[in-house]
Amino acid sequence: MLTKSAAARERAPGERPLAAVTLYHWEPNANSGKPMLAFAEKGVAFASHYIDMLKFDQHQPQYLAVNPQGTIPAMVSGDRVLTESTAIMEYVNDAFPGPDLMPAAAQDRWRVRWWMKFMDQWLGPSFSMIGWCTFVGPALAHKSEEEREAMIARIPLPERRAAWRKAMFAEFSESELAESKRRIAHGVRMLEDELGKREYVASDQYSLADINIFNSTYMLPVGNADLCSPEVTPEIWRWLKAVYRRSA
Repeated sequence: MLTKSAAARERAPGERPLAAVTLYHWEPNANSGKPMLAFAEKGVAFASHYIDMLKFDQHQPQYLAVNPQGTIPAMVSGDRVLTESTAIMEYVNDAFPGPDLMPAAAQDRWRVRWWMKFMDQWLGPSFSMIGWCTFVGPALAHKSEEEREAMIARIPLPERRAAWRKAMFAEFSESELAESKRRIAHGVRMLEDELGKREYVASDQYSLADINIFNSTYMLPVGNADLCSPEVTPEIWRWLKAVYRRSA
């Protein structure tokens, strides 16, 4: 049973209650972590439905009935199903009471959206490719070729089938991996420069941009110590510590 969130307790008398929320997600990182942190910052309770991507739960009939594209996360609120993690974050911020995760100034709001698009379309896919090669592919290498082919065949979207095939059979080329590493290094330099201008990424207020970027970069000091450390990137280090200290 869902517990009442702080936001729900603050509703005015007679106000229509918000529908119970269910979030279908994997580990609290990358795409799944974005709506999870937005919920925590807003004080919104949600029912957690864990999807094990390494078991391909996202391509089983039960989940495809929720999201036919077979991507995660997905949020169900009443009769509405919402997909795409960044769009879900914006919906959560607008639909629920609690701290506003978008700054008030128009230029700062533009900066939030610029950085989220940069992450989602340019830098994030490079993090994903490296993750597929170093974690996802090896985690499934024990399965037979037939098992992996059957798993790929259940993926609804052709572009996702192609990406998963490359991950499962180690088919990413050296040039693709080199380009991803180049983009990550360049993106880290851009983020370091931006955080030298203000407390958080888009303004001096913690925002959806910070949530978006944090979920793909929080492990940088562990996996890429040559790119991110107190000595090499002091501003990112300061920012990571500030985000880690937040109660969410």
